[in-house]
Amino acid sequence: MHALALGEPTGQGWTQLGELGLAFVLSTCIGLERELRQKAAGLRTHTLVGVGAALFMLVSKYAFTDVLGDGVVLDPSRVAAQIVSGIGFIGGGLIFVRRDVVSGLTTAAAVWLTAAIGSAAGGGLPVLAVGTTVLYFVAVPGYTALVRRLPGSRLSPSGLWLDYRDGQGVLRLVVAECTTRGFVVSHLSTQHAGPDEHHRAGVVRLWIEVQGRGSLPELAAALGGLDGVLDVDAGAGAGAE
Repeated sequence: MHALALGEPTGQGWTQLGELGLAFVLSTCIGLERELRQKAAGLRTHTLVGVGAALFMLVSKYAFTDVLGDGVVLDPSRVAAQIVSGIGFIGGGLIFVRRDVVSGLTTAAAVWLTAAIGSAAGGGLPVLAVGTTVLYFVAVPGYTALVRRLPGSRLSPSGLWLDYRDGQGVLRLVVAECTTRGFVVSHLSTQHAGPDEHHRAGVVRLWIEVQGRGSLPELAAALGGLDGVLDVDAGAGAGAE
């Protein structure tokens, strides 16, 4: 067995280890952002995808030098093409469709982009790999804040007040109804109301914020029809009192 000769032009030198390390660092940064957002594919998945893609590129570039000779021609670009198609199996497994609501697209795209970044690092293109990582953080965390401010956006939160009887499991039904209609509950705040001109003991006032492209008036009407719900107001100002 031949010993590993670092520094020699065999594809197993410090340069290649540096390219693997760059892929590791950059894919870890993306994976950490996904992990903090509690996505299905987080730190470990993105790191492995990036490093694996980089290794495939290095194997494509250097692993077949011992068989090259007269009449032997290799095309290293074929491995890059296979990475693009192969990573689709992972990305496809992260996309879920439920009642015409699609989730996981951004995470799947992040995995796909991480593979591209790893390929660039392994292919000896560190500037492109780093630049693409920077653009990722501009597009995903940065654009998320922008999209929330766009009217009609799926990420733009909407809210409503809801009064319901305590102790009847109404809150669980409310959340389930929101999910069924394509909304994601982003915030809940409850207040136990005392006896006054509007409320009586045993009634809970709920502020609920949702995100989604569904109809808020239709959601309010559906919630108003649930057993135990006393009143729904979709015209109140945002934020809990």
